[in-house]
Amino acid sequence: MATTTANKDETISTIASSSSPVFISTETLCTILTHYTLMNHFQSTLPKASTILQTPIRQHHSLSPSSSLLLMPSWSSSSSLPYIGVKLVTHFPQNSSLNLPGVQGSYVLFSSTTGQTLASMDSTELTLYRTSCVSGLASKYLARHDSEVLVMVGAGSLAPHLIKAHLSAIPSLRKVIIWNRTVEKATTLANKLSQSGEFGGVRFEGCGCLDEVVGFGDIVSCATNSETPLVKGERLKGGAHLDLVGSFKNSMMECDDEAIRRGKVFVDNETALVEAGELVGAFERGVIKKDEIGGSLVELVRGEKVGRISFEQITVFKSVGFAVVDMLAAQLVYETYTRS
Repeated sequence: MATTTANKDETISTIASSSSPVFISTETLCTILTHYTLMNHFQSTLPKASTILQTPIRQHHSLSPSSSLLLMPSWSSSSSLPYIGVKLVTHFPQNSSLNLPGVQGSYVLFSSTTGQTLASMDSTELTLYRTSCVSGLASKYLARHDSEVLVMVGAGSLAPHLIKAHLSAIPSLRKVIIWNRTVEKATTLANKLSQSGEFGGVRFEGCGCLDEVVGFGDIVSCATNSETPLVKGERLKGGAHLDLVGSFKNSMMECDDEAIRRGKVFVDNETALVEAGELVGAFERGVIKKDEIGGSLVELVRGEKVGRISFEQITVFKSVGFAVVDMLAAQLVYETYTRS
């Protein structure tokens, strides 16, 4: 884990001597994290962290028909991860019309040794990084390593993070096609990424017809608030990897039953089995059984479950978020910050 045996005492000493909590600004957080380093951090820390962290089922409160409040606590008394963390998140999808993020929140970190408040940070950006890096890490196990085309479904605040995470995870990617209901948003994001100069050799383009391009995707990543299926399973190419990020309640879905039927389905954690609209609906309609799920991200990283088994296999990864990765992302930010 990031807190190695050699620096456990240093971490505890730093916590004990801290007299007041620190606020880690979004700008500072973005200088600390990269998608590559956070994915590697998850890969090396998830196996142990998942056994020592207590993570109650998150609380989901509906504030209105379209908005909600989510509370995600976790804690550990281990000297390798001596923290209590709570993420508070609001989801207001209508904010896109106000040019504001649909997901906003804060992450508060406490010492599990003394109970002191250690730090607070903007969990909006933290969530964008951790969500995209969970998808990127899953792609390492589930996508073909010769994948060349990424189709990004959605052009919201999460889209550029997912694109960067997948590009970091699968270096063979050479083309990114971005679809959005408002094609201008897709084109704007494509131009922005292209002009950044960050991705040499990768072409970016926007498009307005998903059905025409989804079949080109070696990886199809979805981050929308859709309540009607966007990705049609019949259009997925053999060997494709479908990454579903957007839905977190039963009424939401980004793909149809055929995509679930054709693919080998994996999840970030078991909560997806009762929250993700794509899966809940598929279970109810007999498209797939719960015991046919291929495994969780932690099981993939530990080597307890096998990911992709052939070039032609279609794989599906459904994530809804879980407190373990929130804690690990906050840990990396806090420990890097206090040692800088």
